[in-house]
Amino acid sequence: MTSTKAIALTIAGSDSGGGAGIQADLKTFEAFGVFGTTAITAITVQNTRGVSAVHAIPLEIVTGQIDAVVSDLRPAAVKTGMLATRELVHVVAERLRHHRLRNYVLDPVMVATSGDRLLDADATNAIMSDLVPLAALVTPNLDEASILAGFDVCDLASMQRAARILVDAGAGAALIKGGHLEDAELVDVLYDGTSMREFRPVRLDSRNTHGTGCTLSAAVAAALALGVDLPQAVAAAIDYVHRAIVQAPNLGSGHGPLNHSVHSPLPRSDR
Repeated sequence: MTSTKAIALTIAGSDSGGGAGIQADLKTFEAFGVFGTTAITAITVQNTRGVSAVHAIPLEIVTGQIDAVVSDLRPAAVKTGMLATRELVHVVAERLRHHRLRNYVLDPVMVATSGDRLLDADATNAIMSDLVPLAALVTPNLDEASILAGFDVCDLASMQRAARILVDAGAGAALIKGGHLEDAELVDVLYDGTSMREFRPVRLDSRNTHGTGCTLSAAVAAALALGVDLPQAVAAAIDYVHRAIVQAPNLGSGHGPLNHSVHSPLPRSDR
């Protein structure tokens, strides 16, 4: 009997603490009933307190992982996370174009929750020129949006402006995440070139926020792999992350991981 289980691919770094990166992505895919495949771009030495070392995977190994997956387990959606170097950005972009992979969610991972830098400074321009035009959705937080847009993104108006810049640069849509806003009310902004939508989840007072960006982008990719349209995929991902924080296991002494085992708000492909 032919399986109907959807497949997603994550191209990202490995988090030895298990709360972010490849580990968070696979757990999220599973929560949505999507089969997860991986291409590991870097190995990090980290826990809830921070990142102490990063080892980039050789370019030919990253290329080989992507090619091996796509040739046998072609994904219905793809996400990228930590890419570490400009060279890796170029290689991943070339493989995405070569394989004509669709439903690509770009999480421009630049800085860890702990504040540690995860992307070389010279890779920012490569993300804008090589990856943004390939993305169905770009999901920067305020710090990442500020770097990509070239100005301080700190309120609703500047979030909307940054979203327009990313779409004008070629992205299908941009989700600017407002988790770092100083306002009491939390707002995320989604712009698809036509309409500007606002999502206003309840702000949570929690230290358990390690891997939220990875988890959100993986949840969007999983929903897209299931055939859900983009606004519904974003709404489902925001809801999933919110509940994963609420039910976090409260592990570690720093920024703790989420509870990725909370159920998906969408029907799973394996039910």
